[in-house]
Amino acid sequence: MYFVKISSELIYTIDSAASFVFNIAAANTDHQQTVEENLTISPSIDSEWCPLNDFGCRGLRLKVEPCELSIRYSATVLLSPEIEQIRYLNEVEHKRLPTSVLPFLNPSRYCESDRLGRFAWKEFGQLQRGYSRVNEICNWVNAHIDYVAGSTDTSSSACDVLIQRAGVCRDFAHVSIALCRALGIPARYVSGYAVGLEPPDFHGFFEVYLEDRWYLFDATRMAPVSGLVRIGIGRDAADTSFANIVGQATMQFIKVEATSADSNLLYNNGAPVSTA
Repeated sequence: MYFVKISSELIYTIDSAASFVFNIAAANTDHQQTVEENLTISPSIDSEWCPLNDFGCRGLRLKVEPCELSIRYSATVLLSPEIEQIRYLNEVEHKRLPTSVLPFLNPSRYCESDRLGRFAWKEFGQLQRGYSRVNEICNWVNAHIDYVAGSTDTSSSACDVLIQRAGVCRDFAHVSIALCRALGIPARYVSGYAVGLEPPDFHGFFEVYLEDRWYLFDATRMAPVSGLVRIGIGRDAADTSFANIVGQATMQFIKVEATSADSNLLYNNGAPVSTA
C-alpha cells in the first residue's frame, strides 16, 4: 500500500455566466481510496460532487458569474494495487468477455481502431497473446512516437499521431488503445495524477482487460505505473477532460502535483499492476 499526496490548482477568467464540471478528484475504487481531501473555491459559490460513471469517478459541478475563479483541490490517496508477479496474463476470448467490457473494443473519436486493423495485425498479430503483447505495443509506441509538448491539439487522433510520429501523453495512450482494440483487446483511457512525472501535470495513460480484470499501462514510460492515481475513465480523452465548460472562460493558471514518501513505488514499473 502507498500513500500519495495529490493537488491541483486552476484559475480561470470568467467573461460571462458559465457552468463547469471539473474532473480533478481522485476516483474511489476497490484499490484506490481517498483518505482525506480539501477543496477551496474562490469566490465562495455553491458546488456539488456528482458521480460521472460507474467506475467511481466524481465531478465537481458549479455555476459561475463573471469573475476570476480559483479552484484548489488536494487529497491524500491510499493506493493498494494488486501487483502481479511477472507471469503470463492471457487475453480473453470475445465470447467470454463481460458485457460491461465490450464497449471498450469499439473505435472511438480519438482511437480509430477500425482504421488500424491491418497494421496492428501485421506488426503485433504473431506475438504471444496477453500481457506481453500489450507491453510490446507500449514498447513500439514509445520507440516510434516522440514526446513533443505542443505537437498535437484537441483534434489530433491516433491516426494523426501515427502519421506525424509525435505527441503528448494522451496521444501515446490513444495510439496504444487503438492498436489494442484493433487486435481484439479491450482497452480504455485513464486520466490521473502521476508520481514522478516531470514536468508535473495531469497525465493520460490506459488499461487493458486481461484474465478477469483491468491492468494499467503507460507507453510514455515517464512515471511508475504503481504511482498512477486515477481520476477519470472512458473510451478516450473526450470522456475524461479535467474541465468541461459551457460558457466563456479563459484558463490563466494550472498547477498539478503528486508525491509519495515511499521510494519502493518507483521500482514496480516492470510488473503487471491492477488498481480497478
